[in-house]
Parts: sequence; C-alpha cells; structure tokens
Amino acid sequence: MTHNSGGGLRRFLIPIGILAAAAGIWLGVSHFKTGAVPPPPVEHMRAGTPLPQPKVLSPFSLTDQDTQPFGLDDLKGHWTFVSIGFTSCGYVCPTNMATYRDLDREITGPAVDFLFISVDPERDSPERLSQYVREFNPRFLGATGSHDQLRSLTRELGVMYARSPEQEAGTDYMVDHSASILLLDPQARLAAVFSWPHDSGAMVADFTVMNDYYQSAF
Repeated sequence: MTHNSGGGLRRFLIPIGILAAAAGIWLGVSHFKTGAVPPPPVEHMRAGTPLPQPKVLSPFSLTDQDTQPFGLDDLKGHWTFVSIGFTSCGYVCPTNMATYRDLDREITGPAVDFLFISVDPERDSPERLSQYVREFNPRFLGATGSHDQLRSLTRELGVMYARSPEQEAGTDYMVDHSASILLLDPQARLAAVFSWPHDSGAMVADFTVMNDYYQSAF
C-alpha cells in the first residue's frame, strides 16, 4: 500500500484543494429547478453546504463489494453518505471512513447508508473493496466500475479524480481526488456537501437539520 506522510501528504492535499474548489464552482453553476419548496436552512448548518434544491442524478451502473450490480435504485429509500477514493490511499480515505464510523455510531432515527466509491478499478477489485470497507464496519458499502462509468457519476456528483501525472506508469501510484463527503437524500438526490476536514459531531447536527427540513419540505 502507498502511504501519504510529511511532504507526500502536503503534495496530496494541495490537488484536493484545487479539486474541491473546482467542484464548488461546478455546484454553484449547476441548474436547479425552481419551485415552491422553501430553501434549506443554511443558517443552521455547522459543517455542510446544502444545495439550493436537491440535484437529481442520472441512472448509473457500478459493481458493489459483493460483485453485484449497484445503481441508483440501491440508493433510494434511505439517506446515504458518499465519498470517493481508493483503498491504497494513505490518509484521506481512511480518515473519511473513520468519520463514517463515527457518524454511524452517533446518528439515530432514520435509516442511513455509507458508500465508498473506488476510483481505482485497476487495483480495487470487489474482493479488495469488500475487505477494505468491512474493516471499518461490516455494513458499509463499496462500489467501483470502469473509468467511463466512474467519470460520468463523479461529474454529476461534482467531485473529481485523476492519477498523479508523475505516476502514470506502473502499479505503485497515487490518485488525487476530492475529499468531500456528500449526502444523498432518500430519493437518491444530491442534497448537501461536507468539505474536508470533517467534524463528525457537526455533521451529525447538520444531518438532523437536513432530515427535519426534508420531513417538512418534501
């Protein structure tokens, strides 16, 4: 496994900042349908940024950690936290997964799932993905797919990834990627974005705000 530390960590986080900024711009210019739904309670959010209106996602097709098809319908009927990364990631991904674990322990009430999407399909087989996500929690979900499938989905989610240019060859490489954790509503629409670094306590409070808002607005 490749690990990030010291200068390597700084080299890794700088592109993430650029990616996050680009994703923020993308979200800012996305088109949302207007209607009578009241705006989300931004003033009550401590860590997350709710979208003006939830963004409908296009159908997609990935493969989950059990080698089963995984698509948009699998995200419906419950809230889902989503992040992208790769199992050889040395810092950001395990930190996000630890945040998942904290959220799972602290959130009570509505059903919530936690999805890790690997953007490194060359190395992250379903078997490897299963071992990785279940090390944090047996019920956490993992999924991956071809780069065509992944890029289509990540573009809609407003996140990005790319193999480090200086490491294009070989199998010992890093993947620069957005570090945000996304929140999908029970209709599998993008509802909010939580930027790096993450505070699980603040995210739990924000999730409660979002859940209460959805119960009254939709």
